[in-house]
Amino acid sequence: MSAAPVHGTWEPRPAARWEDAFLSGNGHHGALVFGDPDDDRTVVTHHTLVRPGEGEGHDRLPPRLADGLSGLQDRLLAGDTTAAEDFTDGRPLQWVRPFHPAFQVRVRRPDGDPDPGGYRRTLDFATGVAEATRTGWTSRVFVSRADDVIVQHITGPGLTLDVLLDHRLPGVPTGLGVGHGAVLTPEGALLSLRARYPGTDLACTGVTVVAVTGGRTALAPPGLRVEGARSVLLLTRVRRHTGELDVVAEGRALRDLLASGTPYDDLLARHLPLHRTAYERVTLDLAADPDERALPGSELLTRPRGAALLERLFAAGRYHLLSSSGLFPPRLTGLWTGDWDTAWSGAFTHDANLNLQTASAAAAALPEVTGALAALVRRQLPDWRDNARAVFGTRGVVAPAHSDGESGHSYHFSREYPLHLWTAGADWLLKPLVDHDETRGARDPHTAAALAEVALFYEDFLTRTDGEGRPVVVPSYSPENRPANASWGTVNAAMDLSAARHALLTAAAYHPEHADRWRALADRLPPHRINADGALAEWAWPGLEDSYDHRHLSHLYGVWPLDEITPYDTPELAAAAHRALELRGAENDSAHGHLHHALIAARLRDGERVAHALGQVLDGDFFHASLMSAHYPHRHVYNADAAHTLPAVLIEALVQSTPDRLVLLPAPLPAYPSGELRGIRTRFGASLDLTWSPDGATAVLRPTRTHRIDLWTSAGAEPLDLVAGEDRVLTTKAR
Repeated sequence: MSAAPVHGTWEPRPAARWEDAFLSGNGHHGALVFGDPDDDRTVVTHHTLVRPGEGEGHDRLPPRLADGLSGLQDRLLAGDTTAAEDFTDGRPLQWVRPFHPAFQVRVRRPDGDPDPGGYRRTLDFATGVAEATRTGWTSRVFVSRADDVIVQHITGPGLTLDVLLDHRLPGVPTGLGVGHGAVLTPEGALLSLRARYPGTDLACTGVTVVAVTGGRTALAPPGLRVEGARSVLLLTRVRRHTGELDVVAEGRALRDLLASGTPYDDLLARHLPLHRTAYERVTLDLAADPDERALPGSELLTRPRGAALLERLFAAGRYHLLSSSGLFPPRLTGLWTGDWDTAWSGAFTHDANLNLQTASAAAAALPEVTGALAALVRRQLPDWRDNARAVFGTRGVVAPAHSDGESGHSYHFSREYPLHLWTAGADWLLKPLVDHDETRGARDPHTAAALAEVALFYEDFLTRTDGEGRPVVVPSYSPENRPANASWGTVNAAMDLSAARHALLTAAAYHPEHADRWRALADRLPPHRINADGALAEWAWPGLEDSYDHRHLSHLYGVWPLDEITPYDTPELAAAAHRALELRGAENDSAHGHLHHALIAARLRDGERVAHALGQVLDGDFFHASLMSAHYPHRHVYNADAAHTLPAVLIEALVQSTPDRLVLLPAPLPAYPSGELRGIRTRFGASLDLTWSPDGATAVLRPTRTHRIDLWTSAGAEPLDLVAGEDRVLTTKAR
């Protein structure tokens, strides 16, 4: 290997756009650090900041449709292809509550600097510190995992600065009620900003404590002025609340963090073990040119096929995924936005995006991410029960397709997007938690309980049968597509069949006392259908024709992330799935569509198709200078899908595992013939380091469980006995 990859990024110029801001976060608070040297800005976000709608009421609850379900099923089974279009309560499309920023902390130099030489901004992935420097001046920002606070430390000789909290960000509502506060005390200055949402008593309040070393501090409403200081330390938190928030008490809690003689160093020291340890568990080295590794991120992005760019995007993806996961997993924008009009409400979009973003969590050793997803599921289970009762009249749970983090109710749906009919969501969202349990070798009781509720739903729901007596999923929906010859709500979508089968069998494994009946129901489900094109059909119901040009690949759920369809166990179905992948169009060139395609191609051992799909993203100008991504080419619509999903694509191309199988180099990328991937976790309970070159590959396994697995390489399969605590070195030769 060449010199170690760069675990950070840098730019020689300020960020003029918030999309290019360097990002820090602890899974609760987020910070977007940008601006010019004379107007340094840090946009503050928090996962709980979602804007309430006006006059909220019954339209935020799932529709009560269960009484009409039997009639709908009769019509669909009788061949009425549009029957589901009027299976609603008549409400218009209602998006979930939109995610928004709180405000920006602005630090301005009132007199400017006639010689702003030596400017450079950096982001250290291993520490989470965003730093901007120029001659005689440094500003560092990080979000503490230990103390849940945004920390900014500015140093330099004779600092003269204006500091204020500024709510004026793009898209801010005109009716937002804003109040500022600024107080000087013997312990330091206290700034606050309260923003009350229009038409409610719900508000968010930010509090910043300003500690100054040397110099003088004076009020300069709505902020303050610091003159002649050696350093300025700002600690910021934001809270969403009803009524009034005790700003003084919030400020006192922040001041308590300043008790040491070196508060910045101590704050950083408490944060680092939590962040650095997680970030450094997994690394990727693609033997990039050291000179390229030294380039700023914006320059690397002009070399889209360079190994140095892919190394940095892998590192940045894990960094941003970790930083946006805590209270919740990442939203469509991770944990960050600088605009109140966030695309698609900045939601948790469950029917594709959330699982794509978190796809690397188990293998890439980020239990923090899986834990955040588990917390979201546990918080919303009562609402999932409401969905099952209201829409389907069943026990158990049904997950919504969209969520704002507060509610898990299914209320985002319309004629063209009948998302309230999607029944696969609970299994889809629980699958990463099952993977995590397999990786660590223990079953979480919360996951076990949720799986049991999913199985109960299917027991009550799968009551209609086809002509051969097999259960039918009706109504059924394949996000977010429709048959070429029918409407959106149909029968036996492939994803729904895979989810029902997987949920029942997994629940049976977690609950042996119910295993017989749940396995029996799973075994009765109809098989997948192969259409006239030789492709796995998106709908197994006879007569429904495929629509190939679509961004979603829901029907290939059995390939990824499930292990239902594999080249090893079900080669005929795998060939049909591969044909379906070949026929799939890119539709609108969304990043999640390309990388979902790549993940499925990797499972089907098609490295060329992985490389092509990955290349569509790398060549398409999807990444900002911040190395956060966009939804569409040419950096259109800020979105974390590409940034967070890319590490999973690279891992799946190099290593795949199940509880009983290890596959080495299943879909190697020809453009990167040498490399090293370290720290991967497998689902059979071993960590793995992989080194490969044109001559072959070496893998070092460190098992924590005694177990026999099948080892698959380019030479075929062989059994491998692993003993807990005994390292195994595996070598393969190039073919």
